[in-house]
Amino acid sequence: MSDGIGLAVIGCGTVGRIRTLLAAEHPGVTWIGLCDVHEETGRKLEQDAGADFFTTDIAELLARPEVTAVIVATDERMHVDPIMQAVAYGYPMFIEKPLATDPVESANVLRAITENGVDAVVGYTQRFRRRFLTVKQRLRDGQIGEVTTVVTRAFMNRMVVQATLSKADDRTNLTPMVVSGTHSLDMCMWLMEGKTPVSVYAVSTDKVLGEWGTKDATMGIFTMDDGTIFSMNISWALPEVWPGAVYGLEIGIVGTEGVIDIEDTHRDVIIASNTGQPAGYASRGFKAPPNRHVDFIGSYPPGDVSDGLLWGPMREETMTWFHRIASGTKTPHATAAEGHSNLMLTMAMDYSARTGQVVQLPVDPQELLH
Repeated sequence: MSDGIGLAVIGCGTVGRIRTLLAAEHPGVTWIGLCDVHEETGRKLEQDAGADFFTTDIAELLARPEVTAVIVATDERMHVDPIMQAVAYGYPMFIEKPLATDPVESANVLRAITENGVDAVVGYTQRFRRRFLTVKQRLRDGQIGEVTTVVTRAFMNRMVVQATLSKADDRTNLTPMVVSGTHSLDMCMWLMEGKTPVSVYAVSTDKVLGEWGTKDATMGIFTMDDGTIFSMNISWALPEVWPGAVYGLEIGIVGTEGVIDIEDTHRDVIIASNTGQPAGYASRGFKAPPNRHVDFIGSYPPGDVSDGLLWGPMREETMTWFHRIASGTKTPHATAAEGHSNLMLTMAMDYSARTGQVVQLPVDPQELLH
């Protein structure tokens, strides 16, 4: 793209805003067009980012001759239409996870992306943190031998549930695994690259968040094709006063020759203040409870703002994507196929918890609708 990147951003909320402001910093992005159904939100971002164009009509934005690449950053349940419209143009795409919240629609989206030869990646931001990139290389180098066991535990503040689900009229499939556990599952599957899951058994509970139409927690065990076992556990029902603004993750990887133990709980930098702490997850119409006075700094997955700029994995992920589409640079981004696989695995966990049965993998997307 010798003439620069003409970027279309569909969805101007929290994440769309972050990526657009990063695009405005990048010298290779020469044109920015925005689209959002909420005109006030889009116009504000247009002004703040110095964007070149705004519309509430996806088709109008994608038809602009300046467009050469697309970011889809709408709410989780609204990804399919903009993806399918963009696929028809063949633009490289950055899609916030998931491809869809319906497994059949996700399969259809992946098929369209594949058949049209589109370079589409999915937003799994934590792949771009240095600690995980380093662990990935240690595993590539065989430093702990053959991996035999992986255990992961994710703890999340329930503010994420409140901010995410309060915008959704239909909360079907908006579960801890599909919305948030998918990040830790993606990380473990990426670290276990080459191993294929063949079955999963899971259980869930909903004593706190049942009234929101979702589960509190899900715990499951995957068996891989080579006998490796993978325990995947998440709770996003921790109280609002929990110091982790968003995510706290622990991963243990045991191999035949060693072990890698990752504590990513952000308890190394703690603030305690008489001043109330902000929510890590900002969303239109959501305000954090005022009684949070202790926080684990760094637990907001995109990174942290300093002097008006975001620093951290979402900067790395976004800027690296611009390099990818401009020059063909090899990057660690999750592919659309990996994004679809992650959705199927998280939904298979929910299906197992719902039925009380072991689910054999791969599973037909239609079966997950039952």
